[in-house]
Amino acid sequence: MTEQFDKHRWHDNAIHGFRIVEGEHGCGELDLDIDFINEWLPSRDVEHGFLFGVSPSNPVFHEVSDLVISIDYAACSAALQPMAILEIHRKEHVYPNGYQSFAWKIEMAWPANSFLSFCSPGFTQTPRAEPVYSPDQSLAPSQRSG
Repeated sequence: MTEQFDKHRWHDNAIHGFRIVEGEHGCGELDLDIDFINEWLPSRDVEHGFLFGVSPSNPVFHEVSDLVISIDYAACSAALQPMAILEIHRKEHVYPNGYQSFAWKIEMAWPANSFLSFCSPGFTQTPRAEPVYSPDQSLAPSQRSG
């Protein structure tokens, strides 16, 4: 899936949670629980500009190291709700011993000024259900159980 990184768009995808799984040699996996927007379709409904094809999915980053989590709901003075991805950046990262990986930064649109950053050579993303088509960019809890 990593080779398809440039084809994926995570803008406005809701993050409902994440899990850190211990691995070998001080690295682990970072498993995100998101509502992945597969499609943005023009809507015939005048009230809604788009319909969204959304499926619950798990992007899992492998061999994660150097994890930094900065999530600040207090600065926004708002209710606790799922985070929303603004953009995911990656750039090549070469360690002093020559090992190649990527430095990742997941910037949040909500709450503002929040992010996850880490190093990982790659990820896989697995949908848990077929897309639901809706004017909403995220799924209701009953739609996420797939």
